[in-house]
Amino acid sequence: MKTVINSKNELVINKSRFITLYYQVHNLNEINNILKNIKIEYKYATHYCYAYIIDNNIKASDDGEPSGTAGLPILNILKKENLDHVLCVVIRYFGGIKLGAGGLVRAYSNAAKNGLKAKELQKGFLIRISFDYSKIKEIDYLLNESIINNKDFFESPIYEAKITVENFYKIKDKLNKLAQVKIIDEIYM
Repeated sequence: MKTVINSKNELVINKSRFITLYYQVHNLNEINNILKNIKIEYKYATHYCYAYIIDNNIKASDDGEPSGTAGLPILNILKKENLDHVLCVVIRYFGGIKLGAGGLVRAYSNAAKNGLKAKELQKGFLIRISFDYSKIKEIDYLLNESIINNKDFFESPIYEAKITVENFYKIKDKLNKLAQVKIIDEIYM
């Protein structure tokens, strides 16, 4: 299983400009924010076609291109490369020459393929940490390279975080001195 390093690539096909953006993503809110920001930054683009895969959550969008000519070719590249936790957006500035359905499929496939810089996903853990309020700063510091999914503040704070195996073993002893740590699941990040 692989994910991507955030990247940008540009391709011109028959005077149409295709800008491909790749993002490593972890949840739908992150995707919505990225898409919103892209539409602001590239506000004069004709189409914002995209596909994403986050575990079993998969979506493709043609954004006004003929059905199946943009989002699906992008998604097929993501699947072919066995990618996960990835969003690929291909922005099109129409150049005045129609490409036809086959031309669009080839253009979006090539744009997605050319923008790809993949890397292996890292193994990690989903952990739950409960601790005393007085330890918040220390816990936050120890988890600075982790992804904190959830913070609950009831009788005592409880964090749920994703952490790479390597980082977990680096800070495990310090964490155990400050908090009760439970590994919920082994995951890929």
